[in-house]
Amino acid sequence: MFTSFENKSVVVTGSSKGIGKGIAKVFAKSKAKVMIVGRNKEDSIKTVQELKVHGGTVDYFIADVTNQDQVEQLMRTASDKHGGIDILCANAGIFPQKPLLEMTTDDWDFVLTTNLRSCFQTVKAVVPYMQKKGMGRIIVTSSITGPVTGYPGWSHYAASKAGQLGFVRTASLELAKYNITVNAVLPGNILTEGLIALGEDYQKSMAATIPMNKLGSIEDIGYAALFFASKEAGYITGQTIIVDGGQILPESIDALNATK
Repeated sequence: MFTSFENKSVVVTGSSKGIGKGIAKVFAKSKAKVMIVGRNKEDSIKTVQELKVHGGTVDYFIADVTNQDQVEQLMRTASDKHGGIDILCANAGIFPQKPLLEMTTDDWDFVLTTNLRSCFQTVKAVVPYMQKKGMGRIIVTSSITGPVTGYPGWSHYAASKAGQLGFVRTASLELAKYNITVNAVLPGNILTEGLIALGEDYQKSMAATIPMNKLGSIEDIGYAALFFASKEAGYITGQTIIVDGGQILPESIDALNATK
């Protein structure tokens, strides 16, 4: 059992839907004060209403995390509303698919800016608030795609997610003296709104490639983030957790089929 998260102030970027929503839900259920961050006001309000039933304090802030001024305003607002900031979950990201030979420089820059530069900007902006607290927990949502695996059409996404891990390792070194830890969660195939929209047949075909024979839930990623954010994980920094149901383990289709 983790030490209580009650009244801990948590900022979760990209949390109006998808994995970010699952992370925010887990913290809300743990009675934390959660700031939902998204670009769509309607989705953000809906998520706040859904999560408030769990008893925690939940607010929202509309921001484009690629915009430094908006990121800094986000942190000021979260700190003012929730009494500082204890935990940052840097989750915002996009994953448009485009083959390498069709990809433009603008396509590349858009994904790297949204996924990687915004991660740097968000982490940098939160540090002064954690310094005031004398501690902090930063959790980055990376992916198995890039750091471990590849997938056609996602070379820009893969580069951004691998880049996040390089950032995490050095940021953790620089921030350790402030009692701030920096770690990353690497999701595999997670059942988000986008996957649900593709239908049951598609979901089943994806699940068949996973040893546990099922897709992960958004809450599965939330609980990994909760662990990294806990007092009990205070001596862990610069590390990663893969949450993928064993997807990356088989070395071949034969190895996977032998388990069934």
